[in-house]
Amino acid sequence: MVSIKVTVMAITLVTLCLLDTNHAVNHKCCPRYMTVKIPFSAIKGYSVQTVRECPFDAIILHTKKGKACVKPGWDWPVQYVAHIRTRAQKVHETSQHLTRPHKGR
Repeated sequence: MVSIKVTVMAITLVTLCLLDTNHAVNHKCCPRYMTVKIPFSAIKGYSVQTVRECPFDAIILHTKKGKACVKPGWDWPVQYVAHIRTRAQKVHETSQHLTRPHKGR
């Protein structure tokens, strides 16, 4: 008969292996951070990677050539994200203004 210790150890080992492979299975996760600064003109958009889905947090900059994963604590990616959000807000406000019916017509 198998001892309780061996059973508990086997269950623990299987659980740890399954938890570890959850991160490896998600192919959308960044494998590592880029170390070079990308020109803002190459950026089309961004998304955010969190430790809930992947091994580490990252800002994913979507470029004309693909994606670049950068550290969220670096100054330049944070400035890029702020600039993108400001531009998006301006586009939103402009589109809202253009789609509102004009009074008096």
